[in-house]
Amino acid sequence: MNNSLRTFMLLAALTAVFLVVGYFIGGTAGMLIALVLAGGMNLFSYWNADKIVLRMYGAVEVDERHPEALIRTYAADVLEMAQRAGLPPPKVYVIEGEQPNAFATGRNPQNAAVAATVGLLRMLDRREIRGVMAHELSHVRNRDTLTMTITATIAGAVSALANIGLFFGGDRDRPAGLIGTIALAILAPIAAALVQMAISRGREYEADKGGAEISGDPDALASALTRIEGWAHREPNHTAERNPATAQMFIINPLSGQGADNLFSTHPSTRNRVEALRRLAGRARPVIEGDRVTAVPTTRDRRKTGPWA
Repeated sequence: MNNSLRTFMLLAALTAVFLVVGYFIGGTAGMLIALVLAGGMNLFSYWNADKIVLRMYGAVEVDERHPEALIRTYAADVLEMAQRAGLPPPKVYVIEGEQPNAFATGRNPQNAAVAATVGLLRMLDRREIRGVMAHELSHVRNRDTLTMTITATIAGAVSALANIGLFFGGDRDRPAGLIGTIALAILAPIAAALVQMAISRGREYEADKGGAEISGDPDALASALTRIEGWAHREPNHTAERNPATAQMFIINPLSGQGADNLFSTHPSTRNRVEALRRLAGRARPVIEGDRVTAVPTTRDRRKTGPWA
């Protein structure tokens, strides 16, 4: 409840930034126009953002009947873990790309989709892939996917609106004036990014915890995060570089593949995430039997202590 309230407040703050930009560019009329645009974007994002993101990244839907064994196993494991988590079966996608990464999207669990890159499926072992996809299913269960797509849409719109104001606003009749509009064009996207990142970082920790519970194997997710982090700095994700507002949707920041220093990060420190997972009490020992993976509880599984307890 506290996390949901915090997220709601941050979303309200992000919308407020959008309205302030509209006001300083066009006065009261500009704020009203921005309010209408914000409402329209939220509504549009609710129904269509998942389709747009999947199309943007060229995602291809797959299932357990796929001719390639690796993809067939990946799809079957996702559906098995979704059933274990009490979730409706999500659509499963694969994205061409060497950067190992994954994300979830969809407005609710009944319309959810998860996607993994070919690079991730080839680089990680089965335990690690299950750990990553359990993390994404946790996002679905927590309804983070809708929050992340809406924040990405509004944050991107704040930057676009600020740039419009820089080129077309700023005369003496506008509340901000020329200097104010220039300052706004610089500061508004930063403010929007800070709010967006605050939402994203908190959600990632929660999804790590939930993913460890779904897979029963926190060590696998910790290992996967470490390996993905190393390769994400080497393999660029060109689509993410062109659409940085979508970076928060991935399990590891895809923008790090550009090789440039980033002033802000949409994700918490991978080291902190790994340490929290490895401190998590109640670890399970995964056992692969045939085509199924089950978690065999250890004696520590009965304890209720841990970093998120």
